[in-house]
Amino acid sequence: MAVPVEEAIAALSTFSLEDEQPEVQGPAVMVSAERAATDSPIEYSDVAAYRLSLSEDTKALNQLNTLIQEGKEMASILYTYRSCVKALPQLPESMKHSQADLYLETYQVLDLEMSRLREIQRWQSSASAKLAADMQRFSRPERRINGPTVTHLWSMLKLLDVLVQLDHLKNAKASIPNDFSWYKRTFTQVSAQWQDTDTMREELDDLQIFLSTRWAILLNLHVEMFRVNNVEDILQVLIVFIVESLELDFALLFPERYILLRVLPVLVVLATPSEKDTEALYKRVKLNRLINIFKNDPVIPAFPDLHLSPAAILKELSVYFQKFSSQTRLLTLPAPHELPPREALEYQRHYLIVNHIGALRAEHDDFTIRFASSMNQLLLLKSNDGAYTEWCREVKGNMYDMVVEGFQLLSRWTARIWEQCAWKFSRPCRDAAETQDASGSYSDYEKVVRYNYTVEERKALVELVGFIKSVGSMLQRCDTLVADALWETIHAEVQDFVQNTLATMLRTTFRKKKDLSRILSDMRTLSADWMANTRPEHEMPSSQHGGDESKGNFFYPRPVAPTAAQVHCLQFLIYEVVSGGNLRRPGGFFGNNGSEIPVNDLKQLETFFYKLSFFLHILDYSASIGILTDLGFLWFREFYLESSRVIQFPIECSLPWMLIDYVLEAQNPGLLESVLLSFDIYNDSAQQALVVLRQRFLYDEIEAEVDHGFDIFVSRLSESIFTYYKSWSASELLDPSFLFALDNGEKFYIQPVRFTALFKMTKVKLLGRTINLRSLIAQRMNKIFRENLEFLFDRFESQDLCAVVELEKLVDILKHSHELLSQDLTIDPFSLMLNEMQENISLVSFSSRLATQIWSEMQSDFLPNFILCNTTQRFVRSSKVPPTQKPSVPSAKPSFYCGTQDLNAAHQSFARLHSGFFGIPHLFSIVKLLGSRSLPWLIRALLDHISNKITTLEPMISGLQEALPKSIGLLSFDGGVTGCMRLIREQLNWGTKSELKSEVLRGIKEIGSVIYTMGLLDIVLREVDTKRFMQTAPWLGLIPGAEGQIVNAQDGESPLVNLLKSATSAVVSSPGCLNPAAFYTMSKQAEAADLLYKANMNGGSVLEYTLAFTSASLDKYCSKWSAPPKTGFIDITTSKDFYRIYGGLQIGYLEEITVPQSVQHEVLGDSIAWGGCTIIYLLGQQLHFELFDFSYQVLNVSEVETVSASHAHRNNPQTLQGWEGLLEGMKKARRLNNHVFSMLKARCPLEDKTACAIKQSGAPLPRVRFENTVSAFETLPQKGTVG
Repeated sequence: MAVPVEEAIAALSTFSLEDEQPEVQGPAVMVSAERAATDSPIEYSDVAAYRLSLSEDTKALNQLNTLIQEGKEMASILYTYRSCVKALPQLPESMKHSQADLYLETYQVLDLEMSRLREIQRWQSSASAKLAADMQRFSRPERRINGPTVTHLWSMLKLLDVLVQLDHLKNAKASIPNDFSWYKRTFTQVSAQWQDTDTMREELDDLQIFLSTRWAILLNLHVEMFRVNNVEDILQVLIVFIVESLELDFALLFPERYILLRVLPVLVVLATPSEKDTEALYKRVKLNRLINIFKNDPVIPAFPDLHLSPAAILKELSVYFQKFSSQTRLLTLPAPHELPPREALEYQRHYLIVNHIGALRAEHDDFTIRFASSMNQLLLLKSNDGAYTEWCREVKGNMYDMVVEGFQLLSRWTARIWEQCAWKFSRPCRDAAETQDASGSYSDYEKVVRYNYTVEERKALVELVGFIKSVGSMLQRCDTLVADALWETIHAEVQDFVQNTLATMLRTTFRKKKDLSRILSDMRTLSADWMANTRPEHEMPSSQHGGDESKGNFFYPRPVAPTAAQVHCLQFLIYEVVSGGNLRRPGGFFGNNGSEIPVNDLKQLETFFYKLSFFLHILDYSASIGILTDLGFLWFREFYLESSRVIQFPIECSLPWMLIDYVLEAQNPGLLESVLLSFDIYNDSAQQALVVLRQRFLYDEIEAEVDHGFDIFVSRLSESIFTYYKSWSASELLDPSFLFALDNGEKFYIQPVRFTALFKMTKVKLLGRTINLRSLIAQRMNKIFRENLEFLFDRFESQDLCAVVELEKLVDILKHSHELLSQDLTIDPFSLMLNEMQENISLVSFSSRLATQIWSEMQSDFLPNFILCNTTQRFVRSSKVPPTQKPSVPSAKPSFYCGTQDLNAAHQSFARLHSGFFGIPHLFSIVKLLGSRSLPWLIRALLDHISNKITTLEPMISGLQEALPKSIGLLSFDGGVTGCMRLIREQLNWGTKSELKSEVLRGIKEIGSVIYTMGLLDIVLREVDTKRFMQTAPWLGLIPGAEGQIVNAQDGESPLVNLLKSATSAVVSSPGCLNPAAFYTMSKQAEAADLLYKANMNGGSVLEYTLAFTSASLDKYCSKWSAPPKTGFIDITTSKDFYRIYGGLQIGYLEEITVPQSVQHEVLGDSIAWGGCTIIYLLGQQLHFELFDFSYQVLNVSEVETVSASHAHRNNPQTLQGWEGLLEGMKKARRLNNHVFSMLKARCPLEDKTACAIKQSGAPLPRVRFENTVSAFETLPQKGTVG
C-alpha cells in the first residue's frame, strides 16, 4: 500500500538533520566561479525587448564587462608574479663550457613569463582604446544615442580601476624589470644565431618601454581619450557621480566605495587638460569637496598588502600631466608618510579598530537582538497561513530592512579592517628593534604586521573578525527562510512605485509634459505587474472616478523580483527624467539646478533610484554575504615577499595566526569560542587563491600554513583545556578551612571558561576538509594525562618515601580533573591510564611500577635510614646517616602540578607538612595508590625481608654466642650499680666484634621497623575495611555481632537480592514488558554480587599475619636461639639463647647512648626494641628475658641500693652518682619493652598460634588455625613476580 505524499512529507519533517554543534564558524565557503545576480546572466540581451533604444549602450556595456573580467585576470597575474631569476642555477667554474645551454634553458623559462607580460601590454592597449572610444561615443555634442546608463557608468569606473591597479602593480613589482633584464640578456646571447629577429627586437623594446615607464597605462589611456575629440563631459559626469556617491554613501558594499576612491584622483588629473576646462569642472564640483574626500581617506586599500594614496597619486601624476601641476591645493595634500604628528595621531584614532570597538560591540549586540526578534516574527507569520495582510507586509518589510542593515554593518566592519591594514602598511613600526633582540634582524613585513599590532589592537581585531563572521553566518543560515520575504518586499517596493507613485506624478506633475510622461509610462510598462497581481475589480474598494487619489492600487505581494535588466532600465529612465539626457547640466544627478521637477517628486525619484542598486545586492544574497565576510586579504603578502627576498615568512608573521595565537595566549573566556572564526580567514584566502587569483602555489602555501598552524592550535588548545580543568580540580580539592582562614582566598578561585562549544565541534570546515576537533582534543587529552602521570611517577622516584602523600594528592587532583573533563569529553578511563603508566595491565601482574618503587625506597632508604619514635608513631630520617643519592627532580609546567602558581604554592604547603616523617598518613596514601591488587605484593616483599634478615642474622648471632663466657651468673647486689656494670663489661667481652654488634643491631632494627610498619598498616586497613563495611553492609543485610563478628541481620537473602527480585517480578508480570530476560539477568547478577561482597567482608589482621610469618621463619633457628634446658629446669648460668644475646646488645646500646655526642640512638631509634622483643616473644623467651636481662638486673640493684641508702640516713648520698643517665635509659627501655610485650600478647597469644592468610586479590581471609610453618604463607604473591 503506497503512502500518500502528504503523509510522507509530514513524516520527513519530523526528522532533524541538525546536530548539537554550536555555530562558532564563519559562513560556509562555496567554491563557485559563476556570475553573481548583480550581473545579467544573459548579458542584458533582454533590454531590447523594452524598446528604449539602448542597443549601443548594451553592446558597449557587455564589451566593458568582458574587459573587466579579463583585466582582473591580468591583475592576478601581476600581483602573484614572483621572480624566476632567483630560482635559476649558477654554473660552477667547471661547467662554464655549458653556459650556452644554460642561456637557452633560461630563455625558454623566462620567455613563458614574458609572454604573459606581453599579453598584459597588448590587453591594456586594447582596453584603453575601447574605453576611450566608449567615452567619446557619449561625448559628442550631437549625441544621437541614449546613454550612458548608470550601469554603464559603473562599468567605465570598474574598467578604469582595473587599469589603475595594473599600472600600480607594474610600478611596485621590482622583480618584473629584473626578470626582463635577464630575459633581454639571454635573448641577446641566444638570438645571435637566429635570422629575422628585428620584429622580436621591436617587441622587446616596446615591452621594455612599457615596463620601465611609470604610469605607462594611464599615459596611454590619456592619449587614446583625446585622440579624436575631448571627453571632458563624460569625465566630469563620472567625477560628479563619484563625489555624490561618496558623499551620500550610495555604495552598499565596501568594494564599490574603494573603486570610487581609487579612480577619483586619476579622473581629476585626466579631466584637467586645460585651464578653461578645469574651471568648468570646478564649477560643477567644488574643489573643497574633492579635498575633503581626499583628506577623509588618505590611504585607500588596493591589494591585500598594497595601498594607494590619493595625495601620492596626484603628486606623481602631476609630473606626467603638466597641465595639472598648477593645482597647488590638490598637490599640497600630504601623503601618509608626510603627515604631521598631530594629524597622524588623529588619523590613527580614526583607523585603529581598538578606538571604536566599544561602539562596534554595541552595534553587533543590538543588531543580533533585533534580527532574532524579526526572525521570530517571520517564523510566527509562516505558521499562520491566514495572517493579516498589512501585518504580513510590516513583518516582511522589517525583515528586509534588517537584512539591508546587516549588509551595511558587514560592509562597514570589513571596510574598517581593510582600512586599518592599509594604515598599518603605510605606517610601519619604527621601534621594532625594541621588541626583538638587538642582534636579530627583522623584515619589512614584520615591521608592518608582526610588530605593528599591540595586544589591545589584536584583541579588538579578533573581536571584529568574530562579529563579521558570526553575523555573516547568522544571515547565511537564514537564507531560505528570508528569501520569500525579501523578494516579496522588493516586488512590493517596485510595484508601489510604478503603480502608485508614478501614477500620481503622471496625474499631477508630468500631466502636460509629454516627453517626461512618455518616460514615466515606459517605466510602468517595463516593470508593473498588472494582470496577475492586481486585485479583481469586484474586490476593489469602491471609489468615485477622480476621487481620493491617495488610495493607490492594491496588489498582492509575490516573490517575483525584478531582473538585472529591469533595474538597469529603470535607473536609466529615472536619470533621463531628472537630467533630460544633458551631460552638461549643472549640479549633480539629483540637484534641482534648472529642473522643473518639484523637490518632493525629485526626492522620491532619488530614493527609489538608490533602492534599485540595493535590490540587486539583496537578491544576490549569498554572494553578497560572501563578499562582505571575505577576510582572506589578511593572509596575502606577495609584495613584501618580493621586497624581503624570502620564499615565505614564518607563521609568526602571519596575521591570521597572530589572531589565533592571541586568543590562545590571552585565555580570554569571551574570545575563546571565536577562535575558529579566525581560522575562517584561511578559508577565505584559499578561496581567493583558487577562484580569484587562480594560483595553485598560493593555495599550497596556505594549506601548509594551515596544517602547521592547526597542529599547533590543537596542541596549545589542549594544554589550555588541561590547565583549566587541572586548576579547577585543584581549587575544589583545597581544604575549605584553609580558604576560610585566608584574606585573599579569591585568588584560588578559577574563573569559568566555556570550552563546551569547542568540545561539540565535530565538523570544522577548513580548506574543504571536515575535521573532528572533538576527537583531536580527546586524543591530545589522553596523551597529556598519560604524560602527567609519567611526570608524577618520575618526580616521586626522585624523592624519598615521604613524598607519597604529595603523590597521592597530585594523583587525586589529576583524577578529579579527569572526572570533570569526562562530563564534556569522551576520553580513556583514568584507571586504564593509571595501570598503563604503572605497567600493570596484565591480569597476572601483582606488582606495579609504583609498588616496585615503594619497595625499593623501603629497602634502600626507609628501613636502613629512618628511625622510629614510638610516642608519635612516626618514622623520621636519621640526621646521622648521609642522604642517599637521588636523581634530580624533573621540572615541568605548572599544569602538571596543580594548574596555577598560586594553587601550586597552596598544595605544596600541605605537602610540606608530611615531607619530614613517615607515618599513618603515608600508609593511607600507599593503600589508596596501590589498591587491593599490588598491596599484597608489597606486604609479601616486606615479609620476605624479615625472613631474609633473620637468615642473615643467624651466623652473626652465632658469632656473638661463641664470644659469650661459658658461665654468666646473676649480678650481685653487693657491688651496687658500679660493681654490676663492671661485671657486665667483663662478661660481655665483645670488643673485638663491635662491627658484628652493629650489624646485628641494624638487622634487628630493620625487622622492628617492618613489624611496626605492619602495625600501622593494620590500623589503616581496619579503618578502610570499616568504611567499606559501612557502605556495603546495609545492602548485604549484615550487622556487627556482640563479639565483633559479622552476622546476618535476617535469615534468607540479602536486601539487594530481594529488591531486584521483587522489581523483576513486578516488571515481568506487566503485560507491557517487552524484554523480561534482561530483568532476570539483573536478578542473577545481584545474587552474584551478594556472594562476591560477602566473601570479601571478613578481613584479617596484617599485623597478626606478620607475627605468624615471623614466628614461622624463627622456627628454623629455634634450636640454636632457644635451646631447651638439659635438666628440665631454667638454665641460669650457661644459657646462650637469643634473650641473652639481645640483653647484652641492649645494655651495650643503652650504655653507648648515654655517652655525650653519641649517635647510636639517632641511628637505631625505638625500632630496635620492636625487633628484639618480637623475636624474644615469638621464641617464648619473654619470662627469661624479664628475669635475666642485664639492664633489668641493674635496675633491680639500683632500686635496692637506693632503698638501702635511704635507710642508712643518707650516709652515702653519692652511691648512684654518674649512673643517672644510664638508669633513666634502662627505665625507658623497660617501659618500651613492656609496651611491646603487651601488644604482642594481645595480638599473638603464644598458646594459640594463629595467622591470617591473604588471597591473591589482596583480600584478607578469616583467622585460620594452621601449623606455624613458612609454607602456610605461600598464598601471598612472591616479591619477584612481575606481570
